[in-house]
Amino acid sequence: MALISNGKTINPASRETPLIINGDMKVSQRDTSTTGIGADTAFVVDRFAYRKGGTPSFRSTISQSTTVPTGQGFLTSLKVDCTTADASLSASTRFGIDQKIEAQNLINLKQGTSSARATTLSFWVKSNLTGQFNIWIFKEDGTARSFVKAYTISSADTWEKKIINIDADTAAAGAIANDNGEGWRITWMLAAGSTFSSGSIAASWENYTAANIGVGQTNFGSSTDNEFFLTGVQLDVGTYDSTNLPDFPFESFESNLRRCSRYYTSINQNGANGWRTFPGRINGTADVENIGVTLSTFLRTGNPTVTKSGSCVAQVWDENGYHATSAGGGTFSILTDSGNSTPYLHCKQTGFTGLHNEGAGNISFVLGTPSIAVDAEL
Repeated sequence: MALISNGKTINPASRETPLIINGDMKVSQRDTSTTGIGADTAFVVDRFAYRKGGTPSFRSTISQSTTVPTGQGFLTSLKVDCTTADASLSASTRFGIDQKIEAQNLINLKQGTSSARATTLSFWVKSNLTGQFNIWIFKEDGTARSFVKAYTISSADTWEKKIINIDADTAAAGAIANDNGEGWRITWMLAAGSTFSSGSIAASWENYTAANIGVGQTNFGSSTDNEFFLTGVQLDVGTYDSTNLPDFPFESFESNLRRCSRYYTSINQNGANGWRTFPGRINGTADVENIGVTLSTFLRTGNPTVTKSGSCVAQVWDENGYHATSAGGGTFSILTDSGNSTPYLHCKQTGFTGLHNEGAGNISFVLGTPSIAVDAEL
C-alpha cells in the first residue's frame, strides 16, 4: 500500500536502501576503460564484474560509457566491446557481467520461509546483437539455488528497458545467512557452452543445475562487431510491471561512492606530483610498521587485499635528526584484522635500508596511481 506524505504518494519499497549498488554506473574507481578482459574476473565500473567459467578465448574492452538512454537521468553506462571473438564456444565456457549482493543486505527478503518476498529486477540494455539473453541469479549459502529468466533484445542499437519478476523462494533451501558473505550473484549472461545450456529453464527457483542457466543464450562472443551496454539497474522488493515500477533510486555521488568503498577503495596521492603521508613506527633498519591508513567507510571484511603502487619514502625523526630513505622493493601489507570493525587499517612496508630502530616516522607515498588499493570484494 502506498503512503501519503506532504501530498505525495510514496512507494514503501522505494524508501528502502537500494539493494543494487552503483546501478547507474557512475562510480569507477579502478579505471574508466580496461582492455584484454576475458581470461579472469575483472572490475571496471564499481561492483559490476566480468566473470567467466572455463577458458574462453573471448576478450573484450570494458568501459564506463557516456552512451545512455535519452531522458532517463542517467549519465553513464557499462559497455562491453568484444575485441577477440569466441564463435565456437567450448562446452565448459560461460561468461557474463554480474553483481554480488552481500548476504546480510538480503535478510529482509525472508528467503527460506513461508513469508519470503518476491522482488523485481529492472535495467536498461542496448546491443547491436538481438536475440535471447538470460538473467541468472545464484544463491550459494547452504544448498545452492538458481533462478533463471530469459529476456529478449528486440531491436539492434536501441535502448530497451527490461523488467524481470523474481519469485519468492519459500523452500527451506533458499535461506540466506545473516553475514557478510555472498547472498545473491545476479548475472547478465553473455555466452554459455553446452555444459550450461543443455537443460531447460525452470519455472521458478530450483537447486542449482549447471545445464539450466544458459539455455537459449545468444553468444555475445560471436563477433568483434558486438557491443553490450547496461545501466539503470535496480532491484525492488515486490512484484512490479511497467505501470507501477518505482523510479530509479538515484543517489548522490558521495553516497554511491561510500557504498562502493565498502568493497573497494583507492587512496591516492595529493595531486599529480604530491605526497600522501601516514604515521608509522620504525622496526629494525628495513621496516616501517603500524602504518595507520584511515578509510572513508567500514570495509566488508577486516582482511582485505592491500596493494601499493608507486614509490614511497620513509621520513624519520630520531636522536640523529631527520633523514629519509626510499623503498625500492619490499612489500606493503596489512598487519591487523581491523577493517570491518573500524574504518582504519594497520599496515607494514618493508624494503628500506639504514633506518634507526624504534624511531618515530612517517611513510610518504609519491607518484602512485593509486598509492594504495584496498580490495574487500565478495
